[in-house]
Amino acid sequence: MNWSYRNTVLSLCTVAFFVTMAGRLAISPVVPDITAELGVSNAVVGTALTGMWLAYALTQFPSGLLADRYGERLVILVSVGGTGVFGLCLVVAPHFAIFFVGTVLLGAAAGLHYSVATTLLTRTYTDLGTAVGIHNSGAPAAGLVTPVVVTWIAATYGWRLALGLTTVISIPVFVLFFRYIRPTEPRYPNQRIREKLKLVPLLEILSRPTISFTVLVAIICDFTWQGIASFLPTFLIQYQDYSPTVAGTLFAAYFLVQGVLQIGVGSLSDRYGRDSATALCLLSGIAALGLLVATTRFALIALSIVLLGLSMGWGAAVMPRFMDHLSGDERGVGFGFIRTVYMIVASTGSVVTGLVADRYGWAISFAVLIALLGVGLGLLALNSLFGLDL
Repeated sequence: MNWSYRNTVLSLCTVAFFVTMAGRLAISPVVPDITAELGVSNAVVGTALTGMWLAYALTQFPSGLLADRYGERLVILVSVGGTGVFGLCLVVAPHFAIFFVGTVLLGAAAGLHYSVATTLLTRTYTDLGTAVGIHNSGAPAAGLVTPVVVTWIAATYGWRLALGLTTVISIPVFVLFFRYIRPTEPRYPNQRIREKLKLVPLLEILSRPTISFTVLVAIICDFTWQGIASFLPTFLIQYQDYSPTVAGTLFAAYFLVQGVLQIGVGSLSDRYGRDSATALCLLSGIAALGLLVATTRFALIALSIVLLGLSMGWGAAVMPRFMDHLSGDERGVGFGFIRTVYMIVASTGSVVTGLVADRYGWAISFAVLIALLGVGLGLLALNSLFGLDL
């Protein structure tokens, strides 16, 4: 099979996503080390992670604006480079306040990538669900590698050097993207960014029933993802009494499964519909979290990790659902604005999960996530049963 340029675009967008996700995920495996050395609680670290995800959400919208003005290539380069620079801030932070700021800025830089890369893929692929599924696999691939490597480095050299992994991997990816991705023609190179900031057209997009319904489903799914990505290793250590090494390995396995099955979720959404694939993900998440809380048998815990990986592949169905209802002109700024809106709300998943765990225990904290997934599944069921066409 001949290698085409569009395969180069997809491959390098995927590894760029790998870098931006690795930077955000590197913190989770060393949360117990951070709380011990800096003298803070799970809820406080959860607040920093929520700040990171909130910053990640807030830059989705301006990323679309910048791409329309300057082209997708430049924005993705800034995202990868910025992730590496701010990842270094976590390594040298002497106090939690500086660590907090570095975490937030890292999230802001990483947030420039996804919406822009997805828009770039819409220019080159017609089978968008499959392309998005492959691109999204960069995140679970980062989840596979990052926890294991970070845990090993932290155990050997300390958590600060472990977080330096982000900077190390960002450099070659930046160089490859700069070298092999052609400059992309801006959609509106002469249009002032202020003209694109008019809220009325953006709110009109958001008010469409199909878009607002999808936003609600995305909030539920992403809120759950935030809580799991931030605290699954800590849950396995504190609730299941696993060692950091075993917890990190299971966390990596979760992302491995997500990366593999997410491509299948995208293909299913192309063939059988976005909602059917999303419902499968939600149902799997309910079963997975229930098993994690209810059992201590390792075989069942392993099964729950597989189900959890499948469930968190929801983006390969939900993101194309947005694109299905956006015109070509709306897929840059409009999609970025939508991502910002739903991710602002969903970013509270980290702090809420950590806070509920601190006050009521991990079983109750995960029960909240189960309930939310149940609400999302119910919404999809109602839409199908009553033919609401949302």
